[in-house]
Amino acid sequence: MESLSQLEALCERLYNSQNSAERAHAENTLKCFSSNTDYISQCQYILDNSSTPYALMLASSSLLKQVTEQSLSLQLRLDIRNYVINYLASRGPELQSFVTASLIQLLCRVTKYGWLDDDRFREVVKDSLNFLSQATSDHYAIGLRILNQLVCEMNQPNPGLASTHHRRVACSFRDQSLFQIFQISLTSLRQLKSDAVSRLQELALSLSLKCLSFDFVGTTIDESAEEFGTVQIPSAWKPVLEDPETLQIFFDYYGITKPPLSKEALECLVRLASVRRSLFTNDAARSKFLAHLMTGTKEVLQTGKGLADHDNYHEYCRLLGRFRVNYQLSELVNVEGYSDWIQLVAEFTLKSLHSWQWASSSVYYLLGLWSRLVTSVPYLKGDAPSLLDEFVPKIIEGFITSRFDSVQAGFPHDPSENPLDNVELLQDQLDCFPYLCRFQYESSSLYIISVVEPILHVFSERAKLPLGDPNDLSVIEAKLTWIVHIIAAILKIKQCTGCSTESQEVIDAELSARVLRLISATDSGLHSLRYGELSKQRLDRAILTFFQHFRKSYVGDQAMHSSKLYARLSELLGLHDHLLLLNVIVGKIATNLKCYTESEDVIDHTLSLFFELASGYMTGKLLLKLDTVKFIIANHTSEHFPFLVEYRCSRSRTTFFYTIGWLIFTEDSAVKFKSAMEPFLRVFVSLESTPDTMLRSDAVKYALIGVMRDLRGIAMATNSRRNYALLFDWLYPKHMAVLLKGITHWADTPEVSTPLLKFMAEFVLNKAQRLTFDSSSPNGILLFREVSKLLVAYGSRILSLPNVADIYAFKYKGIWISLTILSRALAGNYVNFGVFELYGDRALADALDIALKMTLSVPLADILAYRKLTKAYFTFLEVLFSNHIEFLLNVETNTFMHIIGSLESGLKGLDSSISTQCASAVDNLAAYYFNNITMGEAPTLPAAVMLARHIAECPRLLPEILRTLFEIVLFEDCNNQWSLSRPMLSLILISEQIFTDLKAQILGSQPVDQHQRLSLCFDKLMADVTRSLDSKNRDKFTQNLTVFRHEFRVK
Repeated sequence: MESLSQLEALCERLYNSQNSAERAHAENTLKCFSSNTDYISQCQYILDNSSTPYALMLASSSLLKQVTEQSLSLQLRLDIRNYVINYLASRGPELQSFVTASLIQLLCRVTKYGWLDDDRFREVVKDSLNFLSQATSDHYAIGLRILNQLVCEMNQPNPGLASTHHRRVACSFRDQSLFQIFQISLTSLRQLKSDAVSRLQELALSLSLKCLSFDFVGTTIDESAEEFGTVQIPSAWKPVLEDPETLQIFFDYYGITKPPLSKEALECLVRLASVRRSLFTNDAARSKFLAHLMTGTKEVLQTGKGLADHDNYHEYCRLLGRFRVNYQLSELVNVEGYSDWIQLVAEFTLKSLHSWQWASSSVYYLLGLWSRLVTSVPYLKGDAPSLLDEFVPKIIEGFITSRFDSVQAGFPHDPSENPLDNVELLQDQLDCFPYLCRFQYESSSLYIISVVEPILHVFSERAKLPLGDPNDLSVIEAKLTWIVHIIAAILKIKQCTGCSTESQEVIDAELSARVLRLISATDSGLHSLRYGELSKQRLDRAILTFFQHFRKSYVGDQAMHSSKLYARLSELLGLHDHLLLLNVIVGKIATNLKCYTESEDVIDHTLSLFFELASGYMTGKLLLKLDTVKFIIANHTSEHFPFLVEYRCSRSRTTFFYTIGWLIFTEDSAVKFKSAMEPFLRVFVSLESTPDTMLRSDAVKYALIGVMRDLRGIAMATNSRRNYALLFDWLYPKHMAVLLKGITHWADTPEVSTPLLKFMAEFVLNKAQRLTFDSSSPNGILLFREVSKLLVAYGSRILSLPNVADIYAFKYKGIWISLTILSRALAGNYVNFGVFELYGDRALADALDIALKMTLSVPLADILAYRKLTKAYFTFLEVLFSNHIEFLLNVETNTFMHIIGSLESGLKGLDSSISTQCASAVDNLAAYYFNNITMGEAPTLPAAVMLARHIAECPRLLPEILRTLFEIVLFEDCNNQWSLSRPMLSLILISEQIFTDLKAQILGSQPVDQHQRLSLCFDKLMADVTRSLDSKNRDKFTQNLTVFRHEFRVK
């Protein structure tokens, strides 16, 4: 008894102590209970004899861990199950809630894991009913909690349980028990309707919701997403769903309960409203169900009950939004009471729009409903009026008015929450609204024009006046921003079905003309002094969004089909074809690039539009005809575009020069290229003439950062052999020394070294076979020598520097880019690496040495922690094992073990692309061993001798990797099985003994009654597989492995 009291004291410390050392000591002491199966009986002893909740919690959570992680015998698991049920029945009501929750989780986990092993596990629903039939509410609550947890457990995949096994259990549970549980929840709700115990009502409602939210068909719904598709309820549920009482009970609960219970009732209704169409017996039954939904939602709108609560309000909007997903307008119109319902929904929508401060996130669902209704009008048959003509114009007016009201009120609390700041999110929210505008396009466009004209007039007049009230001007700009975004969204969907294209084009022209008139005013007079103002920046970003959508619909390839639009634009603004309009767009791009020096968002958005135009096949050619574009190409310097010297916009330089490079290379003119490179030439000449003592100055620093970012953009644009040759000949050999100088003097400053290394990573990348030199050209070898010098200069310096707090930015980033440079150069297929050793050139050996030193300087935990470093490291290893395995085999044994250990870690990682690379590396190593040691006489090659020595010093190395591969294939969900099968065969063929031992280990970890079946599976794995690594034999093994995996995992 004394030892029990000591244990209780330890548990108290484990769960309650404020001292972390005390907690750690208690955790360490008590670890044995959850990891050692011998302690299961001790856990039972604690549950039987202890009265402190923390000791009971330890026993329960330890058993849960044992059941989840250990392979327990069937009888033991059944004993645990029966024990927990009896324990909850006798002591459940007096336990602390968290202990009960843990015990219930244990019961459900043991039930799930044993569901397919023995029918007795499936009696859990019957056991729960025993709790529900007890007289006390405490037992009733435990019964409902068991069922809640059971549905949850069956629906959630467990780590360590194969997803195929999870689905088999979930499907069996769905077919055998879920419907019964749903019926129990409905019966409980009816019984508890008059009960004042809200705790029980909450459990019963929660159970209904969990049943309706079950993943019926294995689509693994994203829990974080608010939206889901149709609910695929099984056919067996049909009688219950067609019973009007089922829907009514949730409407009743919404009426009688308070939040958050009322919200759960609405959530159940949202799910029911999403039930698949095919579930119902016939259209009449479905119409009856729809009528009931409409009546219920109408009553809520009439009384307004519960809608003052924000969560209820949001969920109710979702419920109305589900009507658009699952029902056609033709069905809604034919329901009795449709006219009252649609009127109430319209009033509710208008009220929501005007309550923009409160309901902004909920309006999305309502607009979605209306957009679905209006797009269905052309398909409406029969005489029943849809009444949409009456309400849609009011909603359009309500939407625009409410946006203006929000602008007028401002966002005093948090300016960062301004919806106009996130353009992408804003356009998503505006997805539905344009369909309403296009529904009665003529009248809605007249309304938009009547709203925008006076604001546009005031805005144009303000340009001529001296500075007035800046707040007043900000409000005008914000209103214009909303209008431009709305017009952009309307153009995005271009045409709507059921309307004549020509008339819509004319209206598109009318609306576009207002935006184009606005553009001429935005950069004139007073407005040209406001580039630093946020409201002005938002307006310019809206204009850029408008251009992006207008371009897709009416510029370039589409222009031929848009004669009516240009005819009207010619009358209004004199823009009679798309070349003139393109000139307006490019004029705005040039103005933004000249005038915005500090707003990264506007610069980035402008450059994004510029690149879209330049990279379009037709628009790219059209751009080259424009004087503005010719000016930009000829004068791409900071005198004309001051953002280039603004440090915070320095990343944008790469995009800017990528676009300019794209335009230069579209013309394919060596003369144009040479003249465009003149500004860079001046920078390089200046840097070359700077004495070494002056290279650490700020002027040199910023010049280097700028020119490296710019050249990277140009290099990205070279996508053909001819274009690349122009850049290569310009840079090598004349200016290559500047790069070496730069990295030598600035290796300790990531601001400089990162752009320089990133340029080099782009320059050595052989994309689209651009690095293909003539057969007699030494350029590939010369380029690699420069790469080697650069990497050695950087690596030797960065390794000698002490670590700092932000080690990723200071060291690791440079290291991963260096590894990327070397990987790309080694795998680029433009260098014959044998030349280096043949002529005694150390370039290759030095580059590999320094790269290896850099990788060894980073702890493996850090390599795996930083995603980009992980990717670069394993790509580098894959290239080494593929093309330069001799180099790796000649390293010291400890280093070799470390590298192979890292490959094993990569195999176990979650990223399938990384594990594929590691599998390829292991396969190359195993194949080398098989070909040179297993199949050879005695190893003669120096590298093979070294490999034999490494393996002799660590004989467990290869068996461990093979074991890891088998565990991944058999017990985990791997989607790269083909890649993993390759090294498995190579490793099996190295030594039959390794495979025999491993087979025995795997069989030993499985239940005894399965041994014979699994042993046969292993025999089939090697059927018709010979001792060779030719592709035919590999494919046979891969096929066998697929069958083996499937048969092994069948329980």
